[in-house]
Amino acid sequence: MSYHADRFFAAVSVLAGHGHIKQRLIRAYEDNLTEIDEDDLPDAALEAFKDLRRRMQRVAPSNGEGHVCASVRKMSVEEASECAVALVALYSQIARASECEHAALARDGGERPGVPPFLVKTN
Repeated sequence: MSYHADRFFAAVSVLAGHGHIKQRLIRAYEDNLTEIDEDDLPDAALEAFKDLRRRMQRVAPSNGEGHVCASVRKMSVEEASECAVALVALYSQIARASECEHAALARDGGERPGVPPFLVKTN
């Protein structure tokens, strides 16, 4: 799950950068989210990600551009902003799910931290 949280963090970082919202959205999605396997996402984020993917790939490409470029080009600035907000919300959901998963592993002994040597009592 950490991989997905990292990918979404990278996408959100691109969205927070410089440039027109459509350019940032295309770069954020193409560079970080196209390879995401939706079956590996937490259930809470699955439908929202499928919806985002549909919106980002709904237009058939032309003139050598890809689905994402064609779709975002046809969007209004408001639609592109809505997709950016959806991407940030997905990052939030996935990051929370990743934290919960990590905490559960620690509780179950999966990744239990050891006792630091300076805290071990010696005789």
